[in-house]
This record gives sequence, C-alpha cells and structure tokens, in this order.
Amino acid sequence: MSKPLVVAAIDFGTTFSTCGFSFRHEYESDPTNITAKQWTGLKSAVSLKGPTSILINPDGQTIDSFGFDAEDKYAELVEKGQHNDWYFFKRFKMQLYDKIGIQNDFTVKDASGKCLMAKTVFSLSIRYFKDDLIDMMSEKHIFVGDLTENVIMWVLTVPAIWNDTAKQFMREAAENAGIRHERLIIALEPEAASVYCRLLPTTRNQDSVGQLPSGSKYMILDAGGGTVDITVHETTQTRELKEIYKASGGDWGGTMVDRAFEEFISEILGSDVMRTLKEEEVESYLDVMRNFEVKKRLTKKDTQVTMHIPTFLTNVPEKKRDEYFKNKISEAGYDEENVSIKRDKLKLHSDVIKGFYQRSLDNITDHLTFLFQKPELTDCDILLMVGGYSESPLLQQRIKETFPNMKIVVPSDAGLAVLKGAVIYGHNTSVIAQRVCKYTYGNGYAHEFSPDCDHPPTKTFYANGVKWCADLFFAHVHAGDVIQLGDEREVHQFLPIVPWQTEIYSSIHCTKERDPVLVTSPGCVKLGYITLPIPDTTGGRFRIIDLSFLFGGTEIEVKAKDPRDGTFRKVKVSFWG
Repeated sequence: MSKPLVVAAIDFGTTFSTCGFSFRHEYESDPTNITAKQWTGLKSAVSLKGPTSILINPDGQTIDSFGFDAEDKYAELVEKGQHNDWYFFKRFKMQLYDKIGIQNDFTVKDASGKCLMAKTVFSLSIRYFKDDLIDMMSEKHIFVGDLTENVIMWVLTVPAIWNDTAKQFMREAAENAGIRHERLIIALEPEAASVYCRLLPTTRNQDSVGQLPSGSKYMILDAGGGTVDITVHETTQTRELKEIYKASGGDWGGTMVDRAFEEFISEILGSDVMRTLKEEEVESYLDVMRNFEVKKRLTKKDTQVTMHIPTFLTNVPEKKRDEYFKNKISEAGYDEENVSIKRDKLKLHSDVIKGFYQRSLDNITDHLTFLFQKPELTDCDILLMVGGYSESPLLQQRIKETFPNMKIVVPSDAGLAVLKGAVIYGHNTSVIAQRVCKYTYGNGYAHEFSPDCDHPPTKTFYANGVKWCADLFFAHVHAGDVIQLGDEREVHQFLPIVPWQTEIYSSIHCTKERDPVLVTSPGCVKLGYITLPIPDTTGGRFRIIDLSFLFGGTEIEVKAKDPRDGTFRKVKVSFWG
C-alpha cells in the first residue's frame, strides 16, 4: 500500500476518547507533530479528551451529540422531563470486554434501560469522530474534498487484550460509519503508546525509550478507564519493536475507582438518594463525578480532598443536615477526622481516598508481580506508564513502592500517548516487527478415521461410504509462538467430503492450550468460521484448496490457493459463530 497523504486516528476509550491526525509531510519532518482535538469541558476548561458519552435522537439512528455536549444536553432533557424518548449511552465500550462468542446483533442498554443495537451505538460514535477529523483537517486549509476516501488512512485503537471477535465488531462498526475496509487499520493501544514514547526526546528527569540500546526490554502499562493493558517490547538495531511476551491485563482501570467512590457516596447519602441523583438530577451527578475525576488526578498520599456534593437531595431540614450527616458518617464506620460534611462540602482524608483505589491497585500490582517472575522478563527493568489512569499519583506511588528497583517512566502527556502513537503507527505499520500469540488458533476439520492417529471413536461418522472423524483441531499457530510481521503459517489442504460439494465450511477455534486435539475440548472456544466456495465440481472429492493463515498483524488474515490454476484469494473470516 502506498504511503497515505494523511493518517487520522480515533482513540476510543472506555471513559474518555479523542482523535487526531498528521499529514505525511508533517510526519516526515517530525513524527510527533500531531494535531489532537481540543475539547471544551467542565466550566469551559479545555480538556485533552472528552467523555465517551453519546446522545442519540429518538429515531434511534442518528446522533445528536457526543462527549461533554451529550452529557450536558441529556441532563437538560432529564430536568425538563423530556428524556424518555432519547438514548443516552455512557462508558459502553466495556460491553465488548472479554466477549468471545458475542452475536453480531447484540444490544446495549442506555441510561434509562432502553435497548439499542450495539453496532448502531458504536458506528454513530465513530462517525462523529470521522466527521470531526475531516472538519479539523479543513480548518488547516488543506484541501481534502472528493479525495477524502482515497488519501486518508484511518486508525482505530483497541485494547491488546481484546479477542478477535471484539476487533471484528469494531472494524464492522467503522465500516458502517463510512470508513472503507482497506483504509482502516486496527491498532493495539499499548503498542501505539510504545511507538510514540520511543520517539520522545530525552529530558532532564527521564530518558526516552528511543534512546535505549538495542536489545533493551521495557514493559508498557496502559492504564485507562476500563482496562489495564500490559505488553513487553524489546528494541532492535533497526529501531523496530519486538513483543517478547503475550499481552495481558484486566478490567482494573479507573472505573473501578469510580465505582468504589459511588458506593461510598451511597453509604453516606443513602442508596435511594444516590439513585435519585443518577436518574433525576443528572446535572448534579455529572458535577460530582467530573469533580471526582479531577481530584483523582491530583490526589497524593497525604492530602485532604474537598468536594462539592448536592445535599439538597435529602429530606432533612437545612438546620439539621450537619447533624444528620454526622450520624450517617458514624453509621458507615468513619470518624470526623476522615470524613466530614458541612453544608455542601465533603472533606475526605487521603486514607479514605486510597481505599477507593485498593482493589484496582491490588489487581494491577499482583499481576505485575506475576509477570516479572516470567523467565522472558527477568532482565526487564523499565516500566512505561501511559493512559489517563497512569496520571494518578496514587497509582504511580503504589507501583514505585512495590517495584523499587524498576525504572518508572511516565511521559508528560501520558493520556495522549495512545492517540499519538496510533497516528505514527498508521504512517509506518512495520515498526512492530514481532508479536507473541496469546492463543492457539486453528480450524475444526474432519479426517478419514484411523485408530493409529488416536481419533476418538465417539467422533466418527460415515459419508459417501467412508468413515470419518469429526471435530479435530488443526492448529495454525500455537499459544506462546513468536510470530513475525506478515508471518504465513503452514499450508493446510482442504478437500470436500462428497463429490458434489460446492463449498467448504470450516469453523475457527481458539484456546489457551498449546496442543489441543479436539475443537470440543474444555477451554476451546469457537470464534467463527470461513467458507471456501468451490463451485466447479470437476475432480469430485479430490479438489484441493490450500489454506494458510497470516499472523503477525493486529488481525488474522486467511489466504486460499487453488493449485489447479495457481490463483490466490483472501478469505473473509466471520467471527460471528
């Protein structure tokens, strides 16, 4: 593919999202020269990202607004009692986390419990960013016009720990938003961050990853709102990056802290008050959570936090509120030194704030401890922290205390590292030269029964007078395999079972086991299927199709060859089983 004139990236996050772009001449002059969207947020302050919130019109098919605008307008609709026909979705990306086997037509619930097709919600969100990016390019007075589809390469980021089903879902949502298949790249979030950080200049307080000598290993901790994504890279002599341990992580991001804070507020104000706040006083609820988001990024070990809370929601007379809250705080097991409420001011001691982080921090540090015990990581002594949650002083402090011998690097724009890296990656996808496979991938197939091959008798059937064994697992790549960019695996020959067969159907499966025998073995999951058309029945049952899987990229590709005429074609993989 020729070099694109412009690369536009969408960092679609759980809590916050953003977008940006750079033209080829900008990339060639300075790869880090990237134009990012500027958001106007709380109290007209400029924000680097906007909340992943979308307001969809009552028709359920068109977008009204996104980000801060969507939240503010929905709050107004609720206040006026006009929100019932509208669809408001917030933090909906996590619906795709760890969802192997989801259906293409699954739905998501909005703030009031109404359902809408998930593909519609994601597609409208991506279309918002697509249109916004084109407007941003136009503001730079660079003509795009009718050439838009041909000159722009689009990059969409996803967590590295997502499975192939979720990746295909995002790709199809982007295509529904008007982005052509061949003009879209799926980028893995921690990889994108690593690509960006290796280009940062050395400063007085920290070294650039790009300054590390060849063979250096470093871990990327991408801590976002929903997931914490972890991968490990090694630098090469040609300044490429090699993944040396499979991506891992979990749903331990900043939203886990938010949930703990909401549970605390429910204890203090009462669950009924909290429910009223979220459902009927949306503007006040947004103010509380936005205020907490700011405090999260500023809170240090020994600082007291003061927040505004809407105490008017209680039925207690104003003169008795202080006494009322004093009793509620005591009932919840806190003393006045740690928690106090006077009028509309909530004061929290740092120990209470740290309690909101406890589960999240424990999960992250426990997993990092597990990883550092792996033989491949024994000489990895640099930890690169990126993502919005990485800006939290409490997270940084906990990691530094837990791993005192590690060199911790937090770039000044940690929250934009994924976006900027995605733009750079779109200009040069070959920068990631090697990845490690997380799963064993293969086809389900049938083979003529042979007791010498340990074929299970329970899987036998007869077709055209021949005894077959079904549900065998043919592995194209094994969990833990190191795969190079564009790596094409061993050819697997397919033949029809009966002479008149006009297509071959084969299921695709994955498992964490390295050498599975059957696709029905415990832990083996059906991802989807491929269909190979063989309309010419000449040759009967001996029509061979050579099938090979291409790995090394962020998505699986399949190639079929007809040995009779030597023709090749790509085979569409459908991850909807």
